[in-house]
Amino acid sequence: MRRQVALLGSIAAALLAAGCASRGPVGSELVRSLTARGLDPASIIVPFEITDEMRAWAHAQVPDTTPKEQRLDRLLSAMLNQMELKYEAGRTATAREAFQTRRANCLAFTSLFVGLARELGMPVHYLDVEDVERFEKDGDLIVVSGHVSAGFDLGGGKLKILDFTPAPEPGYRRVHSVTDLRAVALFYSNRGAEALRAGNSGEALGWLRKAVEIDPEFGGALVNLGVALRREGDSAGAEAAYRKAFEVDPQTSSAYTNLASLLRSRGKDGEAEALLALAAGADHRNPFSFIALGDLFLAQGKLAEAQRFYRQALRLHRADAEIYAALGLVALASGDDVEARKWLRRAEARDRDNQRVRLLGDRLSGPPAALRSESR
Repeated sequence: MRRQVALLGSIAAALLAAGCASRGPVGSELVRSLTARGLDPASIIVPFEITDEMRAWAHAQVPDTTPKEQRLDRLLSAMLNQMELKYEAGRTATAREAFQTRRANCLAFTSLFVGLARELGMPVHYLDVEDVERFEKDGDLIVVSGHVSAGFDLGGGKLKILDFTPAPEPGYRRVHSVTDLRAVALFYSNRGAEALRAGNSGEALGWLRKAVEIDPEFGGALVNLGVALRREGDSAGAEAAYRKAFEVDPQTSSAYTNLASLLRSRGKDGEAEALLALAAGADHRNPFSFIALGDLFLAQGKLAEAQRFYRQALRLHRADAEIYAALGLVALASGDDVEARKWLRRAEARDRDNQRVRLLGDRLSGPPAALRSESR
């Protein structure tokens, strides 16, 4: 898992979805960067730090006599086979924790691989993989999960990707290197996002404030901080965090969506609409940006526009019952109960308990459209 960014609220609120040991693999550049930000490096959890036990394991699996060109592949094979490392979502671990439990998500695996590879004399770095991105709804949060892997520069513009899979060629096209500073901030941001998903916004604030201290230019951490602040009732702080997020990284679409949610709650539909359009343009793969735009236009009675955005969301995410229900609500608002019932059946086949699906069902079980209109 690369990151988790969260969105809050009815318009679509979004989450952009790592110990103390010898500092051998940490590097002086990271220490200097942390110190320059007024942070005590000894107080920061560095997710790729390793222990003496881990060093011994790495050298046992990949002896020093191993040719350099073979070391990374042998290390990867040992982690997947001898270590029997298993994928486990839900909590971002440090390299030390992953080694102890033999459980890791993608970020924890990468931290473990980076720490061990550097011990073997291979300057491996983190990679942000933009090809892999997943969107899911978790309560009032929309979780955007990406992917992180490890990379090694072969020279001549060639990059070797070491991933949490035995496949030698993952086939990624859009990757870029992540600095150690960003990797540390990413660990803190993920821990904060996980606390948010667990409903612990107070705990999340501690992780997320530290993430932003470590890397003030990290848009995803700023978005998550905004979500936590809004949940804690600090809407002014949330707004500032969202605005800072798209200032430092205009491609952070979740910042636009979350700010739109906040502004809409204040009745500022015009600015919310503009922000949602920017969000859809910044990340045309996120179906929830289009759902939010559809919701805004539906509330304004602009049914053709609402339907257009809902259909765009459906093209991106056909498994989501909420989108089918949204299209049913548009049909119902148009007076076409027959069409609305068709959408309801398709929505219920996917998730009967979804809140929007239940709303559509309740409205269809009420008085006919004409009578509903007369009673207003």
